[in-house]
Amino acid sequence: MKRIPSKQEVLDWISANPTLTSKRDIAKAFGIKGADRIDLKRILKELEAEGHLEKRKRSYCDPDRLPPVSVLQVKAPNADGDLFARPLEWHGEGVEPIVLIIPRASDPALGEGDRILARLTLVHEEDHNYEARLIRRIGTNPRRILGLFRKGAEGGRIVPIDKAASKEWQVSEGATQGAKDGELVEAEQAGPKNRMGLPRARIVERLGDPSAPKAVSLIAIHQHGIPDDFPDKVIDEADKAKPVGLSGREDLRDMPLLTIDPSDARDHDDACYAHADDDPKNPGGHVIWVAIADVAAYVRPGAALDREARKRGNSTYFPDRVVPMLPDRLSGDLCSLHEGVPRACIAVRMQIDAEGNKIGHRFVRGLMRSAASRNYAEVQEAIDGTPNDRTGPLLEPVLKPLYAAYEALKKARAVRQPLDLDLPERKIVLSDAGEVLSVAFRDRLDAHRLIEEFMILANVAAAETLIAKRRPLLFRVHEEPAPEKLESLRETAQAAGLNLAKGQVLQTRHLNALLNAAAGTDEAELINLSTLRSMAQAYYNPKNFGHFGLALKNYAHFTSPIRRYADLIVHRALISAHGWGEDGLTEDEIDRLEDTANHISDTERRSMMAERDTNDRYLSAYLSERVGNEFSGRISGIARFGAFVKLDETGADGLVPVRSLGREFFHFDREAGTLMGSDTGMLIAIGQRVTVRLTEAVPVTGGLELELLSIDDQALPRGRGPAGRAPRRKGASTKRKKDKIKRKIERKRRQR
Repeated sequence: MKRIPSKQEVLDWISANPTLTSKRDIAKAFGIKGADRIDLKRILKELEAEGHLEKRKRSYCDPDRLPPVSVLQVKAPNADGDLFARPLEWHGEGVEPIVLIIPRASDPALGEGDRILARLTLVHEEDHNYEARLIRRIGTNPRRILGLFRKGAEGGRIVPIDKAASKEWQVSEGATQGAKDGELVEAEQAGPKNRMGLPRARIVERLGDPSAPKAVSLIAIHQHGIPDDFPDKVIDEADKAKPVGLSGREDLRDMPLLTIDPSDARDHDDACYAHADDDPKNPGGHVIWVAIADVAAYVRPGAALDREARKRGNSTYFPDRVVPMLPDRLSGDLCSLHEGVPRACIAVRMQIDAEGNKIGHRFVRGLMRSAASRNYAEVQEAIDGTPNDRTGPLLEPVLKPLYAAYEALKKARAVRQPLDLDLPERKIVLSDAGEVLSVAFRDRLDAHRLIEEFMILANVAAAETLIAKRRPLLFRVHEEPAPEKLESLRETAQAAGLNLAKGQVLQTRHLNALLNAAAGTDEAELINLSTLRSMAQAYYNPKNFGHFGLALKNYAHFTSPIRRYADLIVHRALISAHGWGEDGLTEDEIDRLEDTANHISDTERRSMMAERDTNDRYLSAYLSERVGNEFSGRISGIARFGAFVKLDETGADGLVPVRSLGREFFHFDREAGTLMGSDTGMLIAIGQRVTVRLTEAVPVTGGLELELLSIDDQALPRGRGPAGRAPRRKGASTKRKKDKIKRKIERKRRQR
């Protein structure tokens, strides 16, 4: 039995370690485990009852000291201009401590009454007890603006770069931070909103020349609030990390595990190997090994690295840079499965039968050495008969067995029938200076599909293992489409002369039948896009609701812990489930799994929006020199204010404003996804082939404006009056009028 500390020892620990004051931290400090925690709990309760400690949430603290991170209210400056603050979290019985704010040059101006979150340092000066460094202003949560600064006589104004924003902001002379005319700046709302005149803002950061090619992703990083600088403590923790050895691990270094990634891959977190199964009970079967970087060995629960990784949730990828979840010492070195270098891993051995069904699996914590790192294109070329010097020696012993196992997995996939959308991925190629050289669509090779199937199988194995061992985890959830979206898809299919069966439980095979029926027709892209839009957003959850798109009951992300925090959680759960070490999933993590799931689902969506906005800006810059040119495309979306067109050549999306379509009023049908001219009867609907002229490209916002020239190779009918004039509002004010319009739309659809 470990000696229980005295009350004074507990108080001394809390005083010396103000950031490690939870019951778990105190127990760990004194080596208290198991039933002995009951005595520690009793001591803490007695100290709390005696007034020596105060419990806040799950931690204990000295009531006569301020917490290291505290909420303050700013006071008016004194005669010397110094700024003091009143602590709002003071609970002691003595005199309220005096806090001096130490401003940085980059800090926003603070005024009397502002509430701030600050980091405190205890000092022993004559006129103050603590010094505070601003973390952020709180309470009012001022709105942030990213835009171009336009200098004026008395300060200037900010023109937002957000496509959806139209209002400018006024900046007073003392709130410009020295910004130059035309500079990209980040600002925040200053003071209450004005009913009259421009809203006021103060500049908080200058971001430089907005026309610089590499400013494009920087805009998205700031606009979406993606953390892109690691705190010093995180970098220090990463730099101190040492390679993990063989102790307590299975030696996989002689296994010819291969990493297959894009040619421009920034990290390598998965490797695979396959061979024919020699078990006589499994004729024609295969054994597949998938080894994943053991990030959990370096990123321990509760450490600075872990807190920062959770905060980021995932890595964010742009054409010119990556904002990683982990510092480069880990993501690009210790956790990257480089060729010929021993690396810690968690691996799964999976046994499949001749039909590709998984009939068994087991996980190991091992040490591997990648036999080779190759890219998708050269691997595919080798299999297709043209190996190079790098892939030739691997062809017979490694590559052909991999593809043999993949052929078996294809059979199981054909039976399972996951959703099979045909949506080519766009690739933006940049020069060293960050300028767009070309925009193309990535080739979809069997090498890509092979790795995808192996990773899916490993993810399933992870979920099944943790379910069987009754361990908490985060599932990757994808629910079936909402009924209203499904009905919209069904109407789109019917308008295209296709059918999506009704009155049955929807399965992915029903959607695949629709996609196959559309394949090779003019409606193929429309049906693929409409099917994608009917899908629910995938997310993370501690509860298992299945993965509709993959047609799988049990699915969790396990294969990318370098770039996804969800995978790190699953790794820790596997470590705990197998008793591999003390770096598994902790009770605190289990308690907040739901919060973690919600948070990383949000960060994933944030990254997706930032990546999309960046691509839009690059495409707009690429097309800005072709204003006036004509392009072919397809209507990809309909809104009250216009139609969105996806251009065939680049995949860029542009807007045809409804104001450019003539003087007639266009009736917007949200359910049908159409615009219909009240005078000419012209129908604009999702999926139509169009020819457009590029009239405007604004790289700083990513906006493209188009002029509609023809629909389905037919010149546009003209309404009364010239284009560009304000439309006459001939709204359908009565039910009779609305019904007439709907019937007209249906007739037009049947004619197509």
